[in-house]
Amino acid sequence: MPAELIAALCLVLVIEGLILFAAPGAWKRMALRLQEIDERTLRIVGAGMIVCGLVALRLVH
Repeated sequence: MPAELIAALCLVLVIEGLILFAAPGAWKRMALRLQEIDERTLRIVGAGMIVCGLVALRLVH
């Protein structure tokens, strides 16, 4: 289990690194736009992402 978790975290780093490498300007614009969104909305979106990720993980395993 710990090896799988570490592998998953490494893949997250690879994907985020690819986005920064491929489109740094778009990433910076997105970061500026995120500051304009209220915290409640960001939390709701974050919670939705967590649920989607957990459901997808459950379907895969």
